[in-house]
Amino acid sequence: MSASNNKGFSHEKVETSNFLMIVLILLVVAVGGLVEIVPLFFQKSTTEAVQGVKPYAPLQLMGRDVYLREGCYNCHSQMIRPFRAETMRYGHYSVAGEFVYDHPFQWGSKRTGPDLHRVGGKYSDEWHRIHLNNPRDVVPESNMPAYSWLATSAVDHTVVAQRMSALRNVGVPYTDEEIAGAEEQVKGKTEMEAVIAYLQGLGTALK
Repeated sequence: MSASNNKGFSHEKVETSNFLMIVLILLVVAVGGLVEIVPLFFQKSTTEAVQGVKPYAPLQLMGRDVYLREGCYNCHSQMIRPFRAETMRYGHYSVAGEFVYDHPFQWGSKRTGPDLHRVGGKYSDEWHRIHLNNPRDVVPESNMPAYSWLATSAVDHTVVAQRMSALRNVGVPYTDEEIAGAEEQVKGKTEMEAVIAYLQGLGTALK
């Protein structure tokens, strides 16, 4: 009886062999990932921009770089889930076609501060300037750090064309003319102006 039980495949063999267990786990994860992820590449709703979504303008793009550099994604998400509580607070839930030009996207998974995906146009440029300079001036209970130095830090205009060219290589439809004129558009701008431009463009395609 015991000899026959040891023949063939059994849970005991898997559970007592670390190597076999690891191989099977990797196989299951790989197959499961392919089944779930690969079909998304062939769905237009996930690979084509929704109506109204445009590539970032040069100043917005540089503001996005500052947003990433300062780690704003650690406290702010950019993904409104399709729950009533979220749509009532933030607006239309986020859809995949809004992020096709984001490399990488900024969905996030933590909200120490509010979601920012529909913040574009919600407040004035002046409100954002005051908020970035000292958040407590507009939200007394805020624990967000101040970013006052952004107002005196100039945007590095020499790199914007390279950024846009790199993004074009991964599918963002920038034209040669847009890339050629990008440096002039951001020259003399501050990083605070760039961040505000980026924030004011978030989530405006859908309301």
